[in-house]
Amino acid sequence: MPIRRNQNWLPSIFNDFFDNDWMPRANATAPAINVFETEKEYKLELAAPGMTKDDFNVRIDEDNNLVISMEKKSESKEDKREGRYLRREFSYTKFQQTMILPDNVDKENIMAAVENGVLNVTLPKFTAEEAKKAQKQIEVK
Repeated sequence: MPIRRNQNWLPSIFNDFFDNDWMPRANATAPAINVFETEKEYKLELAAPGMTKDDFNVRIDEDNNLVISMEKKSESKEDKREGRYLRREFSYTKFQQTMILPDNVDKENIMAAVENGVLNVTLPKFTAEEAKKAQKQIEVK
């Protein structure tokens, strides 16, 4: 069984959201991700230079995890002479990250925007009143 290299003061469910030590990243060139917490929300920043909003897909999957994927294809061609390429370049970038969300995230009001090469995802927290309303009382028969 893998052992977590660092334990911090956050409960273990947050470890999966903030820093997944169970499985190291397979792709060392994956974009850097920052997660910031305030009293009312979590803010996620993903470095994505050259990407536009059309290159991203941010969704909640069937297991209520946050899934961020991006894909960019570009092709640059220069003049052809006598049927052969003098220069032809292809560029392809694809990335997907799945994050387990804490229980106090209001999944209905998550927002995402791209600005200056950074994807910003705002994950609002439930207020104490909303969390109480979300609890379901089960009738005992």
